[in-house]
Amino acid sequence: MFRFSPIETLSLRRCLPKLPRLPDSTDMPANLDPDAALMLRVRQGDTAAFTELVDKYKRPVMNVVYRMIRDATEAEDLAQNVFVQVYKSAHRYESSAKFSTWLFTITRNLCLNEIRRRSRHPAESLDATHPEHEDQPLRQFEDKKNFSPPENLLQGELAQKIEAALAGLPENQRTAILLCRQDELSYEDIAKVLGCSLSATKSLIHRGREALKEKLKPYLKSGAWSERK
Repeated sequence: MFRFSPIETLSLRRCLPKLPRLPDSTDMPANLDPDAALMLRVRQGDTAAFTELVDKYKRPVMNVVYRMIRDATEAEDLAQNVFVQVYKSAHRYESSAKFSTWLFTITRNLCLNEIRRRSRHPAESLDATHPEHEDQPLRQFEDKKNFSPPENLLQGELAQKIEAALAGLPENQRTAILLCRQDELSYEDIAKVLGCSLSATKSLIHRGREALKEKLKPYLKSGAWSERK
């Protein structure tokens, strides 16, 4: 898992423009999102606040990136680039925007850019396979979230079948499903990331789940996709 070195963080800090100092934390609104408060500190060049955000979100970002671009060898670099863009764009961040929504919007945009680049310059293989198991990717990123059946099969012997089913979904359905797994994001937040209406977002998630159930039907003994309320 990537980690920014002190030298890399110092280099990023030089990218931030000089901004007026923000009020002390005691003067900030009591209901301010804790992540937004950290991001406001990042705007002022607080590298400790940046590290805290990276440590909290690097795994969720990595999971989304890997499942969007389907390339284990490039997922870590692209995920790290997400946080580089977060830092470089810190001066444009407004506390009225939920940090996780802003973060995953950057994540999706960078992934789409990479997908477009690959479509213009296709590689021989987007997924390096394991040298001893050709049906498995070279690297897999552990997803710490606890899933209900059949989502928990991601942790078991049918992981590759579920990954293949996810990869077969249209991009907007796949992204909606992946974002729905993030506890920090509501349907409204996901709609903002996708740039579509709330009703369209719910429809994407529903259609994606139905398509996954249909694709995985031969492998599932019991259970159904849990519907998020």
